[in-house]
Amino acid sequence: MTPFWQLAADSDAVAVIDDQDTALTYRELAQSVAALAETLPARALVFCLCDNSPGALVGYLACLNARAVPLMLDKTIAPELLQQLREIYRPGFIWQQGADGYALEDLQQPAPEMDDSLALLIATSGSTGSPKLVRQSYQNLLSNTRSIIDYLGIDRHERALAWLPMNYVYGLSIINTHLAQGATLLLTNSGPVQPGFWRFVKQHAATSLSGVPYSWEILKKLRFTRMDLPSLKTLTQAGGKLRPELHSELTAWAADKGLRFFVMYGASEATSRMGYLPPELAADHPGVMGRAIPGGRFALEDETGAEITAAGECGELIYYGENVTLGYATCRADLAKGDERRGRLATGDMASRNEAGLYTIVGRKTRFLKVFGNRVGLDELEHLVVNAFPSTECVAVGRDDNVQVFITDAHQAEAVKSYLAKTCQLHHSAFRVTGIEAIPKNPAGKTLYRQLEALCD
Repeated sequence: MTPFWQLAADSDAVAVIDDQDTALTYRELAQSVAALAETLPARALVFCLCDNSPGALVGYLACLNARAVPLMLDKTIAPELLQQLREIYRPGFIWQQGADGYALEDLQQPAPEMDDSLALLIATSGSTGSPKLVRQSYQNLLSNTRSIIDYLGIDRHERALAWLPMNYVYGLSIINTHLAQGATLLLTNSGPVQPGFWRFVKQHAATSLSGVPYSWEILKKLRFTRMDLPSLKTLTQAGGKLRPELHSELTAWAADKGLRFFVMYGASEATSRMGYLPPELAADHPGVMGRAIPGGRFALEDETGAEITAAGECGELIYYGENVTLGYATCRADLAKGDERRGRLATGDMASRNEAGLYTIVGRKTRFLKVFGNRVGLDELEHLVVNAFPSTECVAVGRDDNVQVFITDAHQAEAVKSYLAKTCQLHHSAFRVTGIEAIPKNPAGKTLYRQLEALCD
């Protein structure tokens, strides 16, 4: 498989259309990438301050072609965090948008020592204020791209809506896989609640739509299933567990419309994707994550590290595959480290496996509390509240014997507290329910648990 960053420089097929309706062919995109790549020294460290635009895409691809190493960052990153990252990692270049489009700034900084396999740096999920980065290799990118193309059946006729952030591995994987197949990317910085988003989808005949669980909750409120979107063929979801009820609803609707709806599972530490549920199995398995991607393998381990082989038992989910990344970096010297994971990733997720070999995520290893001697899963609590009180969003955090629940409908606080005490058969003093205007989320729609934990007594 030719690396996706080596574009077909002789192709007049459309590679990118942005939300200003500007189109670039593969030939034009390759020319822009080659011109920038020529100015980048091999193994340079480059901060790419990106949005979903052709300019940001050119910077990302040029780094890979020049064997420079980009750190993908949101262009709206807080100045103090950007400054902290600059002080820690001392990049040689910054690729960012200026008054006349994207431009390269030379910081006159010598390149750090870097492992030769290092291709890309991604900030860990929810890493506001943290310098912790995931180190991804060229082989990681190629392997995961190949696997995703395989199970999604991506071909050159696809026109993928790329609205998830480019600095987020889910969003980046959409870009990688479709470029690899010579398909068309529809790049936009707008979202579903903005009218221009749906104009763009319809005008350019998007064939696929992707989102995290929060995205699909918003789409449900927007009555997405009643929209006339005849070009859509594939829907995908990753970035967390979808409510089984919504999973069932979307699966039934997609089947009725002749669409494919893929529920998927992944992490930055696995480049992007580790598991998926084939659409034909979704109707009978709501809430199930599925099976490992082509070329990957799952296993379950108990608290002693012994493998669990019996169906129905819960353990930590372990993933094996070529897309398992090299490890983390928390300082400049870490960029010289080699492969620390050796193809094995302990995900930190607790899961079970059924008789058919399909896995279900039941919660995070660290998202459990002991409450008056009872083991309580915070993810399960959130699920209970959202199903019993559909008008509110909910996040549960806390510490042993003290569960703090945040909801967006403050009027329901006492009712939620009573419901949890009764349902969990725990004394009401174990729960504190607080109204909050909005649940804090990062640009990819993931809940920022640490911000909420800071609000706890």
